[in-house]
Amino acid sequence: MSTSTPEGSRSPDDHITPDALLHTAPPRDVTLEDVVMAAGRDVTPKNLDWARRKLETEGPAAIEKLLP
Repeated sequence: MSTSTPEGSRSPDDHITPDALLHTAPPRDVTLEDVVMAAGRDVTPKNLDWARRKLETEGPAAIEKLLP
């Protein structure tokens, strides 16, 4: 069962949300624990070190790359 609507059947008030508006930055700073858990890993000293290096190289955007 498809939930999409053919182009011709959309009402004039319908619009497509641009992808850039669907992704937002977190309301607070990204923590090492946030990065570890977003990657599906256990919070261990080794994984926290990995997350620290990832945040240092990629910045807060690192978490966006891990989340769907």
